[in-house]
Amino acid sequence: MVDGKINIIYEDNHLIIVEKYINVLVQSDNTKDIDMLTIIKKYLKEKYNKPGNVYLGLVHRLDRPVGGIMIFAKTSKAASRLSKSIYEHNFQKTYLAVLCGTIRGKGILEDYLKKNVQKNKTVIANDGKYAKLEYEVLENKAEKTLVKINLITGRSHQIRVQFASRDLPLWGDQKYNKKAIVGQQIALWAYKIKFKHPVTKETMEFKLNPKHEYPWNIFNIIK
Repeated sequence: MVDGKINIIYEDNHLIIVEKYINVLVQSDNTKDIDMLTIIKKYLKEKYNKPGNVYLGLVHRLDRPVGGIMIFAKTSKAASRLSKSIYEHNFQKTYLAVLCGTIRGKGILEDYLKKNVQKNKTVIANDGKYAKLEYEVLENKAEKTLVKINLITGRSHQIRVQFASRDLPLWGDQKYNKKAIVGQQIALWAYKIKFKHPVTKETMEFKLNPKHEYPWNIFNIIK
């Protein structure tokens, strides 16, 4: 991202779908670093010459180091309906990840996860919240595995923790991969969203591939 420019994938009167940039916050925090909500609000205000504050509804999140496709609501009605769709598991979020290690086939991971707010880390714990994901192996190369993930629940750091707990940490994950090197970028990408439009009820599907950079570019399917 350069100077607050934005990659718009789709936009209508009710919603806007954009690329969430790597290492950019979704929402402002105490760091005061630039965030996607502020960037998109500025774009909407300038494009439509809107006076006063611009409404933009946040209906789902991505971790700061994670990039990919993301949807925001332009009206409160759309925000409410999209949030309900996510809560009822009618909103499909698909991720791509590069794991350190080799597995094959497909499977389901189920755990109970608990967040340690002070350390900003998530752990597997009996008194945690239920977490579930489905995965499918797309390709193996150089002792790494490219997987496609359908996230059933949306717990904090869920994908990262569930795979790391099975000795398959994500490449470049500074928080859960002990072998990650400082400066590496986590190989986790929000690849696809599929949902019913909050107003027209049309089924919509959008995809966005990760950048052609290591380790994504070692896999033929990404090239």
